[in-house]
Amino acid sequence: MILALALLALFAPQQTADPTLPPATAHVRYTVEGHGVQTYNCTAQNGGFAWVFEEPAAGLFDPTTHQQIGVHTAGPTWTWSDGSSITGKVLQSKPSDNPANIPWLLLETHPTGTTTGALSNITFVRRSETQAGQAPTSGCDAKNVNVVLRVPYAATYTFYSTN
Repeated sequence: MILALALLALFAPQQTADPTLPPATAHVRYTVEGHGVQTYNCTAQNGGFAWVFEEPAAGLFDPTTHQQIGVHTAGPTWTWSDGSSITGKVLQSKPSDNPANIPWLLLETHPTGTTTGALSNITFVRRSETQAGQAPTSGCDAKNVNVVLRVPYAATYTFYSTN
């Protein structure tokens, strides 16, 4: 029996850790719902055509009160209603289980501007639980060059600090 369990453990598929989880030293400060669009532009590339990501535009909402408490814009940048703001750099990405959904991300962040507030000590942002937002796989061709497409999406944004 023990030998059978040991063999089962040896040959069972190993689960890998989610690469979009922040380091164990990070602590959740805020979790919000993002609702908005991912903007794409039909662009000529390498002898073909492709939808190229330009920017996000989303409202950030308190999951309990459903009140808007910030925005997510190009950069990527998150700005809170108190004026504090951070920009992020993607550290890790993980495809969603549904190919129509944009990937999950872990981003390292840095404050922007001089306004201190809720986002001043945030060091990581995680985008997870994504819904929709991917560019279509067709429709970008010579007739549609420079067409801008705004694809609705939703996601959970979790803000972390390491202090």
